[in-house]
Amino acid sequence: MKNTSSFTVGIDLGDKKHAICALDQSGDPVDERSITNHRESLRRLSQKYSGALMVMEVGSHSPWISRFLSELGHRVLVANPRKVRAIYQTDRKSDERDAKMLAKIARVDEALLYPIEHGSAEAQRDLLQIKLRDNLVRQRVDVISAVRFTLKSMGVSLKSPNTNYFARYARKALSGEQAPILELIEPSLQVIEQMTMQIKGFDKALEDLADSKYPITRTLREITGVGVITSLAFVLTIGDPERFEKARDVGAFLGLVPKRDQSGNVDHELRISKAGDKMLRRLLVSAAQYIIGPFGPECDLRRKGHRLLERGGQRAKKKAVVAVARTLAVVMLTLWKKNATYERVRTSA
Repeated sequence: MKNTSSFTVGIDLGDKKHAICALDQSGDPVDERSITNHRESLRRLSQKYSGALMVMEVGSHSPWISRFLSELGHRVLVANPRKVRAIYQTDRKSDERDAKMLAKIARVDEALLYPIEHGSAEAQRDLLQIKLRDNLVRQRVDVISAVRFTLKSMGVSLKSPNTNYFARYARKALSGEQAPILELIEPSLQVIEQMTMQIKGFDKALEDLADSKYPITRTLREITGVGVITSLAFVLTIGDPERFEKARDVGAFLGLVPKRDQSGNVDHELRISKAGDKMLRRLLVSAAQYIIGPFGPECDLRRKGHRLLERGGQRAKKKAVVAVARTLAVVMLTLWKKNATYERVRTSA
């Protein structure tokens, strides 16, 4: 989709207001101001610069705003801030300057923005359920840790059983002589139980969602260590498997490839970039840890991890886990693109 207008509009998104800068065909600013964060304000901006190229950075508002402007007939570029800010970051930073620089960079070379693609509104809503569940799990861990720390300060130690049964275990362990302490922490135990019920509700809803709307997740779940949450998060985050010409490109997309520092005869391999979706990367790393761990069944992914572990060296375990997580992402994307059956151990011809 080409520009149907000679204007390029940079938008620095904010919670209440957006700074905008419109450039004409020669690249000169013709409109620099702020607009409110409302659909009507964006609609008026669209009407004033009909068909203009709209440029913004990734942010909490960029998914719905980019979709809204696209529906109004604009081509929208959503810049990767990790890449773009390295170009225009200065000591005189301001929202107005950011909006202007986004528009200017887009006019020079759109590739410099490292544009990303947001998923559909439906995919965003489905992914929200996973993120809300993830928040609940983290909050439950915090409450359990607070209870255990408080008891430890009073000379009472509790083991750390399965979090789903922590409240039941705590009541049993503290009954009798420790009843006064149990009474003090009972409100926290009730909160933990309520969170556990809500998490189980999310688990059931997500399983139904995966089976009914995203049947490809059944294939991905054939991989050891990949469950409903990981497979569904992968499908919803990637969106379209054909966006990657080569399956191995998904590793860079998810921030699982090492950064590089090359100059002259020096070529350093640094730690992973950690670009892309943080939650999905964490889920893949957790799956890789299970695959390499003591309970992971024999498979090619496990063998790869153990070969890297045998090399030893500094951070051998971390490197092995990241490498398996990266390979896991490639395998999942390949199965999805080819609609293939997962082979735990591939036999060479």
